[in-house]
Amino acid sequence: VEDESRLADLIRKGLTEEGHAVDIAGEAEEGAHMIRMATYDAIVLDRMLPDYDGAELCSNLRRQGVRTPILMLTARDAVADRVGGLDAGADDYLVKPFSFPELLARIRALARRPVDVLGTELTAGNIRLDPATRRVWRGDEEIQLPNKEFRILELLMRNTGRVMTRDMIANYVWD
Repeated sequence: VEDESRLADLIRKGLTEEGHAVDIAGEAEEGAHMIRMATYDAIVLDRMLPDYDGAELCSNLRRQGVRTPILMLTARDAVADRVGGLDAGADDYLVKPFSFPELLARIRALARRPVDVLGTELTAGNIRLDPATRRVWRGDEEIQLPNKEFRILELLMRNTGRVMTRDMIANYVWD
């Protein structure tokens, strides 16, 4: 959730090159709607958004039971700002300007959180999928999947019992 479109596009490009699917929202309300409609592995959240403070969005998400890891990415660098963001429910806080390798490392660190906290490993029948390590198994045999096929399988496994439209799949995998 980032209102500076140029920065949002750079983050999307970098994360996509690393194999991540990325959705972008320019306002807190739009981000909240997207988070209600889809399952995310992590949320990168700006603190200063045009409609309301990212810390307020973070706090609202936590009250609604959203356990997705949140990395607050903001220019607000005072100790009180960092403490406020973390106390609002953010799992990590990174100040702009930032190093992209550091952003990636922090996202990887959030993805390593215990399964019981994030519920990262997905199962369906004899298929297991671990989004944090991007690995899939059928029984005891590991299966190598290209990125798009992995994302489709992940989406379907995260939404078991729900109808997924072509647009939903396309937005998750190719957007």
